[in-house]
Amino acid sequence: MSSSKEIYLTEEGLEEIKKELDVLKLQRRPEIIQALKDARALGDLSENAEYDAARNDQAQVEARIQELEQMIEKAVVIKDVKKDVVSIGTKVTIEYVDDQEQEEYSIVGSKEADPFANKISNESPIAKAIMGFGVGAVVSVESPNGKYQVKIVQIA
Repeated sequence: MSSSKEIYLTEEGLEEIKKELDVLKLQRRPEIIQALKDARALGDLSENAEYDAARNDQAQVEARIQELEQMIEKAVVIKDVKKDVVSIGTKVTIEYVDDQEQEEYSIVGSKEADPFANKISNESPIAKAIMGFGVGAVVSVESPNGKYQVKIVQIA
């Protein structure tokens, strides 16, 4: 993550990142340090599976800590979201024109996206297509599966 690209986050997303960082620094890091001490006490490190596992865990945790710290450093927190057009931080209800099925999505930055929780990235095909449009707009979405149209039903 060496690029200087801004990372768009909602206030909730930034808080989740900070919580994860605290858990890694205050809980996981000390647990791994203790596991390393315990594994060293077992003797020969060249054939010590516990030591190797603890070192791998340590590398993963330290890499994640560094990633989270960079995300916080580059974070642009989305506040005071206007509800008249779709933007990062809004919750939008769309209707697929072909089958009148409705879906509700929260538009978030790419690092906060969670499709299973209906949080879609501002870089996703649907979000790219509807960003900047208001209620009632019918927009064409280009996706890997082809083009389709959606209507913006509600913005919250």
